[in-house]
Amino acid sequence: MTQRVLIVGATSAIASEVARTYAERGARLHLLARNHDKLASLVSELEHKTRVTSRAADFGELAGIDELVRDAIRELGGLDAVLIAHGDLGDQVKSERSFDEAESIFRTNLLSVIAFLVPLSNELEAQGSGCIGVITSVAGDRGRPRNYTYGAAKGALNVYLQGLRSRLFRSGVRVVTLKLGPVDTPMTVDHQKTALFAKPPRVAASIVLALDEGAAEAYVPSFWRAIMPVVKNTPERVFQLLPFLSGR
Repeated sequence: MTQRVLIVGATSAIASEVARTYAERGARLHLLARNHDKLASLVSELEHKTRVTSRAADFGELAGIDELVRDAIRELGGLDAVLIAHGDLGDQVKSERSFDEAESIFRTNLLSVIAFLVPLSNELEAQGSGCIGVITSVAGDRGRPRNYTYGAAKGALNVYLQGLRSRLFRSGVRVVTLKLGPVDTPMTVDHQKTALFAKPPRVAASIVLALDEGAAEAYVPSFWRAIMPVVKNTPERVFQLLPFLSGR
């Protein structure tokens, strides 16, 4: 049976690689993104390989997200898997001085994601099957001065997903939390790159594998699973004295 896949935030460097992987498999795709031109270009690339439908929309308009989900399910004729991949780092320093910036970071990284998850989880629960994958971040595992507004939004999302996963446990629906470390994408273009930065194709392959396996939580790349317990459990006073952890 042909897999029916919805990708939200499809034009990001990571999500577009995931879309290419599913297209190679022949999955039917419905792609949602904010940038119309980038979305049209991605659809043009993929439509020789599989059936692709799409819609450009502003995910900040939370009231319209229910309709985006209904439209996606109608276009696909049902739904087997979802990847919610959109997000934005925002401006940490600005968010410390402007509530509007802090609110924008939370709206993009938390509230708009939940606005998708509410109708999607109910739809898949009713059908008794499906997989929902959501990209979060290792930044949500511990607050750090350099990105704590973004990290707080991702941390709240991690807790939401944990509860949703338990709620849907007996329904046959899998909820996969994808905790990404830093990735070399346009979103991190101004960041100094280190050996910890992963490339989008590698990250996309790990995401697809996690969705296939229905893992509850996947650190991507997997080495973050060993690193983050140390980061999370370092005593706060020690943490504050280590500039590579608590510096700007």
